[in-house]
Amino acid sequence: MKKLLLLTFILISSYTVNAQQNKQKQLLRHVVMFGWKPGTDAAAIDKVVTAFGNLEHKIKLIKAYEWGINNSPENLNSGLTHCFVLTFRSESDRDAYLIHPAHKAFVAVLSPAPDKVTVVDYWVKK
Repeated sequence: MKKLLLLTFILISSYTVNAQQNKQKQLLRHVVMFGWKPGTDAAAIDKVVTAFGNLEHKIKLIKAYEWGINNSPENLNSGLTHCFVLTFRSESDRDAYLIHPAHKAFVAVLSPAPDKVTVVDYWVKK
């Protein structure tokens, strides 16, 4: 009986540890896509790209950052050209990022461009 109880305890402990480790490994992606009005000055776009990239160094809650320009031949981007992907460990980290003073200052840089904005957040699944 003691062996059965010990085995049960070990299995429950192992499950709890694995569940906690899996939760810690979860990643939340915050995807932001911009499209610009025709004729938007390249310097204005570069200013936004640079300001977005600087957030990674100002907000420690951002675990990873990457960006790129659409080059899909499918022509399904609906005018969205620039994609930015930020990674967070939790929804609370993402939420704190959204109200962080550095993020608010970045949002102020966006005015008056871009023409289109789309944001999608998702938990990474493999």
